Amino acid sequence: MRDFRWPPPPDGGPRTYGPGPTAPRTGRPALPEPVTELVTTPHGVRLERLVTGAGEPVTVFAHGLATGIAATRPLGSAVAGTKVFFQFRGHGRSDAPEGQWTYTDLARDLRAVADLAGATRAVGASLGAGAMCRLLAQSPERFERAVFYLPAVLDQQRSPAVRERLAELLDAVESGDIAAVAGVVSAEAPPAVRNTPAGWAYLRQRIDQLMRDGLAAGLADLPDQVAVTGAADLAAVSARALVIGCQGDDQHPVAVAEALAAALPHATLHVYDKPAVLWTNRSDLRDRISGFLNE
Repeated sequence: MRDFRWPPPPDGGPRTYGPGPTAPRTGRPALPEPVTELVTTPHGVRLERLVTGAGEPVTVFAHGLATGIAATRPLGSAVAGTKVFFQFRGHGRSDAPEGQWTYTDLARDLRAVADLAGATRAVGASLGAGAMCRLLAQSPERFERAVFYLPAVLDQQRSPAVRERLAELLDAVESGDIAAVAGVVSAEAPPAVRNTPAGWAYLRQRIDQLMRDGLAAGLADLPDQVAVTGAADLAAVSARALVIGCQGDDQHPVAVAEALAAALPHATLHVYDKPAVLWTNRSDLRDRISGFLNE
């Protein structure tokens, strides 16, 4: 059985063993991470931020659990105007306040970054989509347009599998064992790309960030939290919304996307037919998000 081994080869491609080609395989390396800044919010938590583009409108991008800015940048690659990417508390270089965190805290982080930048639009991925739900439940008119990409939670806790995977990642990062981190992170890419130059580039970049910045232990309780108490909390939301889900993703059940789209008064739902959308349908996803936000 052909497989790959850690650490990755220096030439950009996987080193296979067993039957099969053994010639060097090269691949384009991951781009260097851009320079970010720390901004102090009105609630006293410093958050890591990256601003790209220029002019109006201003769109804020909120990432998923245990990911970060790098994961949301592809979602904004064709979005016009100013784009503001940030790291929630406990991620990257952002502060990690003591105590248990809830979606109210995440909504506070999102609101602060959006207010500081004057953002009128927002894109939330997974955890970020949940934070945006909580923010809009509190302030239904805060955004003019909102994209919810792979929402993971609405008014019910996430599955035990999510909690187990997060605990495994937190333990691996805390141990400092790069191979252990690689083993967990490699599951984020679909099997077809894990042993390719693109897969190795993603793996390297993700591991570099995790080993450099770590993950706060406070994240462990977030899978037990819900974004809103019920769908009725979103009944007054005035924003035009695009909800994007996919079939076959146990981390982001399509039922959550369907429930969210039904709860929002002005929402359109699109469901992809297979998971790993950023790998399998990146061009369509980029066009769908930018087409909605650039209207």
